[in-house]
Amino acid sequence: MAFWKRRSKPKNNEVEMSFLEHLEELRWRILYILIGLLIGTVIAWIFIDFFIEKILLLPANKANLKLQNLKPFGQLFLYLEVALIVGFIISIPNFFYQSWKFVAPALKRNEKKYVFSIVTFTTVCFIAGVIFAYFIMLPLALQFASEFGTQRIENDFAVNEYFSIILSVMIGAGVVFELPMLSFFLSKIGILTPKIMRKFWRHSILIIFVLSAILTPGGDPISQIILAVPLVLLYEISILISRIFSKKKEEIE
Repeated sequence: MAFWKRRSKPKNNEVEMSFLEHLEELRWRILYILIGLLIGTVIAWIFIDFFIEKILLLPANKANLKLQNLKPFGQLFLYLEVALIVGFIISIPNFFYQSWKFVAPALKRNEKKYVFSIVTFTTVCFIAGVIFAYFIMLPLALQFASEFGTQRIENDFAVNEYFSIILSVMIGAGVVFELPMLSFFLSKIGILTPKIMRKFWRHSILIIFVLSAILTPGGDPISQIILAVPLVLLYEISILISRIFSKKKEEIE
């Protein structure tokens, strides 16, 4: 079913949406996402001291890093950036829900009932990636960065660079942990099959290590391997998910 098809609420028959109606629907979904982001950012700002001192600075404290603010009003803009990104993470369930509601008209009636489960699973995958980066990747990477080199050179870090690494790695890990969910969606619409994933397995492994190199701070091989291993496992899980839902699609047809 095409994306411009929509079922009317009072009847079971389908009503075609015009191109402008489709854009109108997209506009409202984006508006709802922005409202959720605004609410999440306000919540993050209310608890900004807790997020920065008790959560985001904790890896630096454990690695004995010395952070310096080198810009006028640097901390002010840093707080605003952190509030916005933390607000985005808080609003992730709403983001996924609005995205799936936009896609819902293209789904069959028996597929629409899974929207809540899909939103929940997608959110869990993203949060799992953020937690993995925070508790495993970042401590090892920061420990390596703080101890590497000669003792005659003191490893002091600009605070904006530190937060850039922390936040980008957590967001990046959250995104790549969506691989099983992406596999599910592409398998449901018939674009992806287990055969295709197995055929391009070697290419996928190469891409995984390239992504690991991009997402890991400092480019040290230890952090790259730490991220690459779960990504390989996620790829295998994605193949399994694709196999299951490809079979179900064939049985229904």
